[in-house]
Amino acid sequence: MLLLLPNYGLCQSDEKKPTNAADTLLVNDYLKQSKERLADEPEKAIKLAQKAVELAEKSNFAKGKAYALKNIGIAYYFQGKYVEALGNYHQSLSIFKEHKDNVGIANLYNNIGVIYYDQGDDAEALDNYLQSLKYSELSGDKLRILSALNNVGAVYYNKVATYDKALDYYHRALPLCEELKRTDELGAICVNIGSIYFDKNDDAKALLYYNRALKAYGNSEGSLNAYNAMGRLYKREKKYDLALENHQNALTLAQNLENKLATIQSLLGVGNVYADKGDYKTALFYFNKAKTDAIAIQARHQMEELYEVLSRVYAKTGDYQKAFEYQSLFSNVKDSIYNAETDKKLGQLQFDFDLQKKQGEINLLTKDKALQQLDLQRQKLAKNSLIAFLGLLSILGLLLYRDYRNKVRVNKLLDQQNAEIERLLSNILPTEVAKELQQKGQATPRFYENVSVLFTDFKSFTAIAETLSPQEVVAQLSECFTVFDNIMERNNLEKIKTIGDSYMCAGGIPTEDSTHALNIVNAAFEILDFMKGVNQKKIESGEQPWELRIGIHSGPLVAGVVGRKKYAYDIWGSTVNIASRMESNGMPGQINISAAHYNLVKHKYECEYRGKIYAKNAGEIDMYFVRPNSIAVNNLSKPDITVIDADDAV
Repeated sequence: MLLLLPNYGLCQSDEKKPTNAADTLLVNDYLKQSKERLADEPEKAIKLAQKAVELAEKSNFAKGKAYALKNIGIAYYFQGKYVEALGNYHQSLSIFKEHKDNVGIANLYNNIGVIYYDQGDDAEALDNYLQSLKYSELSGDKLRILSALNNVGAVYYNKVATYDKALDYYHRALPLCEELKRTDELGAICVNIGSIYFDKNDDAKALLYYNRALKAYGNSEGSLNAYNAMGRLYKREKKYDLALENHQNALTLAQNLENKLATIQSLLGVGNVYADKGDYKTALFYFNKAKTDAIAIQARHQMEELYEVLSRVYAKTGDYQKAFEYQSLFSNVKDSIYNAETDKKLGQLQFDFDLQKKQGEINLLTKDKALQQLDLQRQKLAKNSLIAFLGLLSILGLLLYRDYRNKVRVNKLLDQQNAEIERLLSNILPTEVAKELQQKGQATPRFYENVSVLFTDFKSFTAIAETLSPQEVVAQLSECFTVFDNIMERNNLEKIKTIGDSYMCAGGIPTEDSTHALNIVNAAFEILDFMKGVNQKKIESGEQPWELRIGIHSGPLVAGVVGRKKYAYDIWGSTVNIASRMESNGMPGQINISAAHYNLVKHKYECEYRGKIYAKNAGEIDMYFVRPNSIAVNNLSKPDITVIDADDAV
């Protein structure tokens, strides 16, 4: 997360002048000193800002008070005291709104959004970031607009379903980065955009933005992320030399900057490349080197990842004893991370309790001196009552803690069971439908204006099956359909079902999208390429090849869940029947599409007209073969930065 602190040049043209100009200068001086201590000495920053608040109130300096309250909020944020931070932010926001200071309003909405973002409340974070964007645009402050666009993109980047929205806001922020020459922000946003395309398996676009990030960063510390991201991309593409080169660049830079955490991450990247190549000896060298550094700085999350990969690599080398040892270490570190987070929360609660208790004692000491003349017997009674109360509180605390531990164990078991249920349900139904079914107990059927439906079928399959054993038939069909399933997933398509040797899928459901017509043709070509390889092996072994027909049609249909005991997601309508007719009237090794689908893809694919067929309730329908030499369009395939917006900087 980038943290850019404010510049304090307080304009007072739209408010009454303070009664004392010297007080105004002193308020600004307190604010400057407070700003310099926000990150390193938050307690001192708070005290200085509180002095500024008191003096600003006496001097009728409203904006000075607003900026001081904001400083107090930022200092509390650094201490992890989010409630106190929000309280001061909202007081500051009220003053800025009263004086119609759009820059100050945008600033505070952004900082409030950061707190909700850190707490995982994306809805509240997004609402505040959008308010910040609104007032930033009203103020015309391009630097603040850039901050708001970036933070909105960061929220949308948290979920795969909103990747496209994240891209939209990131792309709006890029020209501002270039105009304002904000190279660090430009590099970070380019890495985020590249990572989205990487997750969408669009490696070409991902690489384009990673290179753009490197150009923006130069040889600064931020380029570490870009180098390691490129290394992961090249590893996935099996371009191991390029993958190693980028991870080594990141490693060299991290070591030069003495950045221990980045060094560990880069060593992990190099080790993963060698492990992927099957060079386990070299991989172990880098993993063990990273492990030493991770233990030295107690980087628990990196230790967790290292122990897991070391266990896996030792298992592949046949050293099962070490594999077991590292698997045990992995489990222990994973548990310790959970316990450390719990202890941290409990420690924070104890700290707040102690602080409040000490403040209460201080307040008692400063009360009227007459309280000190109370009867000694009453003091003893109060003391004994306090001891009894603390004793009861301790017992209650122990009981609550024991109950808490029991609940943690029970909840852990329930979470595991729920995760297994969700996994099984997501294998049967689309994710959206499964969620609706869990939340409402039923899934409402939906009508879709335009959906692409694909059928495949093996020609003369019955005759081929008679030459094979039942086990061979099932095994070979399973192999084909498993590959088909992977192809559907890559192309953002939904498998509907298989009937015998027929396979059925659809695009544009349950989430509507504008690329389903192209995606389904891409998938069809991938299926044909796979079947060519299968048949080549069959011919070489003297077996009869499996000839596959593919038919596609696009149109309206209804989709929903069938049944109550064994759920099944299915589709209905004439579109399904016409798609089936396209398949049955096609030819092996060809993709037969209807005129309706041809109109959706003709701008990208060369097609060959092949005549008409008659379909019930639809009349005569033109058919086309998609040419195999057509140029297919690639499908468009956690925010790296969140900005705490101060006042005049991103």
